[in-house]
Amino acid sequence: MKRRIAWLLSLAALAGLVAVTGCNTVSTSSRQYLGGPSFPPTDPTQVQILRTEPTRPNMQLGQVQAEPSSSSVSNLQIEQALQKSAAKMGANAVVIVADRTQIMGATVSGPLWARSVNTISGRVIIGVAIRYTQP
Repeated sequence: MKRRIAWLLSLAALAGLVAVTGCNTVSTSSRQYLGGPSFPPTDPTQVQILRTEPTRPNMQLGQVQAEPSSSSVSNLQIEQALQKSAAKMGANAVVIVADRTQIMGATVSGPLWARSVNTISGRVIIGVAIRYTQP
């Protein structure tokens, strides 16, 4: 009986943990520029997040985009997702070029003769993955 109660408590704790953290995700996508150079992946923890154009010589590798699942997703989670996506391209840094809210989709509700369309908007962060050409 004690073993069963302990198992149920463990299961409840796991379900609570999934419920709290499961909704805080960041969806990312990346597009490497056509004809650009190809590099081996870099360490995501070493990829810098920049908010202004760097002064060091660099080359642009591609675009990375992050879409947090909700407003409760921390900036740290968003930055880590961008770093991971850019690191796959071999980037040293990501320059944030846009941080905006845009329409992500729509829902249609109501009867056929009185339909209403409600837009779904979400935050989108766009960055350019770069690689420094000089150390």
